[in-house]
Amino acid sequence: MPQYIESGLFVLVLATFLGLEVIRRVPPLFHTPLMSLTNSIAAISLVGSLVLAGSDRSAFSTVLGSIAVGASTLNVVGGFILTDRMLRMFRGPQRPGAESKA
Repeated sequence: MPQYIESGLFVLVLATFLGLEVIRRVPPLFHTPLMSLTNSIAAISLVGSLVLAGSDRSAFSTVLGSIAVGASTLNVVGGFILTDRMLRMFRGPQRPGAESKA
């Protein structure tokens, strides 16, 4: 069992440093598409947490799954709100009487 914990922690630390380096080197122009990608990854974790919360394993796993559902939902909704706000910054000013094409 401790072997699984050590390898899991190693993968977590390695993924953290790799993700930090990848994100740090992204030009500001690509931040909005990258944010959309992370929203889709967060949605996948939401599905996984729903499966965990809905499985009939133990009360502890159901509680942890429910907490994960709440955190994942907050992450997905907040990410989409932030992405929408960033996209609105790229739109030009709307002229009065002009119809929106979006």
